[in-house]
Amino acid sequence: MAPKTLRGIVRALIAPTLALGVTVGPASAPAHAAVWNSCAQWGNTTLDGYILYNNIWGSGAGSQCVWANSGTNWGVWADHPNTGGIKSYPNAKKVIDKRISSLRSLTSSYRVTVPSTGAYNTSYDIWDTDHDYEIMLWVNHNGAVGPLGTAQGTVSLGGHTWNVYKGNNGANEVFSFLRTSDSTSGTVDILPVLKWIKDTKGWMGDETIGDVQFGYEITSSAGGLDFRTDSLTVSGG
Repeated sequence: MAPKTLRGIVRALIAPTLALGVTVGPASAPAHAAVWNSCAQWGNTTLDGYILYNNIWGSGAGSQCVWANSGTNWGVWADHPNTGGIKSYPNAKKVIDKRISSLRSLTSSYRVTVPSTGAYNTSYDIWDTDHDYEIMLWVNHNGAVGPLGTAQGTVSLGGHTWNVYKGNNGANEVFSFLRTSDSTSGTVDILPVLKWIKDTKGWMGDETIGDVQFGYEITSSAGGLDFRTDSLTVSGG
């Protein structure tokens, strides 16, 4: 995998407006009956309380376009070459802004349609407000992709069983939870995962969770592949 320092910095930045966005490659995505779409590198909008973000951040990227019918029904067409290194993380983000100890619940449900080729993972990316800690929950992955850090064993939390990895990208700690079997739909109880990291393992303190992102970390998708979020909910407080 490519170093994650740049990824953490870029995701933390507030994206520029669409008018100032950089168009990456031709706007050649398949047509969708969408209320919003963008092929801009940092294209973004807010729909139904979710921030949608095209987020083409890696080197050697090709073309990518995001479309949305709503904040919870959206998708991506991406044509990235078969080279190593993460090219993008198109995602929908829900702002939480609460300390772990103050959260009474934090759950999410997802249903996706993903390609059988290419190299990618479908994942949650959860950040504290200071961007000292990144918690990734991989619900499926395909091709030559892998987590940062070293294996920490297997744990059952939040309704799923995960292989856990712990690492550091030079800018922040990264805790990756890889579902032991791929899924395209399900519900994740996120709060027990955060409490396990904080209380059971002592890997972080009572951090303020800034946001929960859900999307596709794409390494390669040569020829153009579709990634579709058929439904998504993130709720808690």
